[in-house]
Amino acid sequence: MNQSFTAKFVIALVAGLVCAVLLAPFVAVGVAWAGFTFPFPRIFDRVVMVALGLVIMIAARDLRLLPLLRTGFSHPAANLSRVVRGLAVALGVMALLLAIAAAIEGVGNTGHALRMLPKYALSGIVVGLIEEGFFRAFLFGGMEADFGRTGSLVVSSAIYAVAHLVRAPAHFYVTSLEPGAGIRTLALSFSQLGAPLSALPTLIGLFLLGIVLAEAFVLTKTVWFSVGLHAGFVIGAKLWPKLMLPHAALPQWLAGWGHQPVISGAAAWIAAIAVLLLLGPLSGVRRESAA
Repeated sequence: MNQSFTAKFVIALVAGLVCAVLLAPFVAVGVAWAGFTFPFPRIFDRVVMVALGLVIMIAARDLRLLPLLRTGFSHPAANLSRVVRGLAVALGVMALLLAIAAAIEGVGNTGHALRMLPKYALSGIVVGLIEEGFFRAFLFGGMEADFGRTGSLVVSSAIYAVAHLVRAPAHFYVTSLEPGAGIRTLALSFSQLGAPLSALPTLIGLFLLGIVLAEAFVLTKTVWFSVGLHAGFVIGAKLWPKLMLPHAALPQWLAGWGHQPVISGAAAWIAAIAVLLLLGPLSGVRRESAA
């Protein structure tokens, strides 16, 4: 009996985490020996990404990795305008939220924010390409056969939301071999989910954003419009703390109730729902033709 895509993905995920738990302490020692100083949780996160990537590539045929990515990233030249369109939509939403915040409390150092803009733009595009390739083209596309379109949209968006909260909050350093450091960091990474009321606002915002990005993928049949949206939201989120005054007392419905600003606030939730309802005209694709 053939296993489902989801079962194969879960096995790959567990294998990647086990590899990271075992290998990260040795990588940390190598990093320290080379003269670099990085918090161990940061090293652990990178090892997890590499280990999971390697495991997925080893299981690429069973997971249909290349066919899913080829479909999701098809016709890049023809879809460049969709990247630009998505970027404009997301930046427009973020500009509106920033304008509301500025009207309430004013803005901070705009000169510094503008100097950082090229770096944030590059970061946004890279993050958009990687995460849309993984969460939409690969994960959503693979799960669609298991759960159907609506089910995979909900499940993949929930995984997207949770994945962004799985981070170790503690910063500690490992310079000599500590075999248990990996498992300790893995446990710490789930600590934010141990306080569901505190994490809930951020989870809601990330889940709604995941729904928007997944529905954009369904509507356009490629990741390109989603990549533009994702990049624009990343750029706006990075600019937010630079443009807001250091001690600005923004209302929580705008600043957010969670650890991650903006996305954990009701204003961002409303903006995400509005974009979701208007995805057809915003993307230039009629929903009937995308069905």
